[in-house]
Parts: sequence; C-alpha cells; structure tokens
Amino acid sequence: MEYNPSRNREEHAHPYVGMWVTKDGYIRHELLSNGRYDEARGQRESAYQGRYVVEGNHIEYVDDTGFTADGDFVEGILYHAGMVLYRETNINNQ
Repeated sequence: MEYNPSRNREEHAHPYVGMWVTKDGYIRHELLSNGRYDEARGQRESAYQGRYVVEGNHIEYVDDTGFTADGDFVEGILYHAGMVLYRETNINNQ
C-alpha cells in the first residue's frame, strides 16, 4: 500500500471510522478519521498502531513496523486476521 496523503484524505471518508471490539472486549481496534488506527490488547493500550485504507468493504493495514494485514466489513462486522470485531455501539446487541 503506497501512502499518498492527499489521496488518503478522500479515501478515509467512509462509514467505518470508530471503535471496533471483539466480543470479549480483549481487542479494541479504533479506526481514526485521519487514516490511522490504534489497537489495544487487554490492558495494553496502543499495542499496535499504523495506517489503513478502505476501498468499498475491504480494509488494508500497514502497521508502523511495516507489518501488513487486511480485512473485510460484512453486514456491520469486521473480519480481520481471524478476528471478528463489532462496532462498539453494537457489541451489546450481538
């Protein structure tokens, strides 16, 4: 994923900005509107940070160490690297 600040500004105008959480709350994945993400694991805040791009319902991540991953949004659920994340406001409704 090539980083282009002017292009990414437009790409981050999507409905998926916000907090995504596993059902047990252990993993908290926040998609920021500036194209960055911040992932907490358990008590460890900011365990992983990096940037992302959303195209349609697909998301690609590059963390600050260079590790890459991707995921897909399907019917309001984020499937990412074997994890299932729910929008924080919806987790109590699952």
